[in-house]
Amino acid sequence: MNRLLIGIGNRFRSDDGVGPVIAERLEALALPATRVCIASGEGAALMDLWREAEAVYLFDAVSSGKAAGTVHRLDAASQTIPQEFFHYSTHAFSLAEAVELARALDELPPRLIIYGIEGGSFRAGRELSPPVAAAVDEVVERVSAELGATAPDAG
Repeated sequence: MNRLLIGIGNRFRSDDGVGPVIAERLEALALPATRVCIASGEGAALMDLWREAEAVYLFDAVSSGKAAGTVHRLDAASQTIPQEFFHYSTHAFSLAEAVELARALDELPPRLIIYGIEGGSFRAGRELSPPVAAAVDEVVERVSAELGATAPDAG
């Protein structure tokens, strides 16, 4: 199976960098038939990235009003992606819009899973807030289990 893991975010905006952190942790697993990349979250670029993939997992910070560190798992095959999760994005055409456009064009990958981690701070800085850092471990464990891998120890 051709799998793609995409970490979305800006490492210089605190919790917005959670997507790339998760992607790097999963890349360390060296999963077979799996490519890992980091993306800014611009919708057209995301659609280009996932065009040939059979299974896509996206990791991004979200802002829905839940407690920082809350993990949301969304399956694009069975539900629409709430645009309000990604309202802080600097892109006019971001993740939610890309998924829904791909759905309308019948260009969604056969499997597209989004893990959204509720951010607490989007200020300048590279450090994740403690609840978001804890959520990284949870997401890596969950995705590793879904993909049939063993998560490495946090560190």
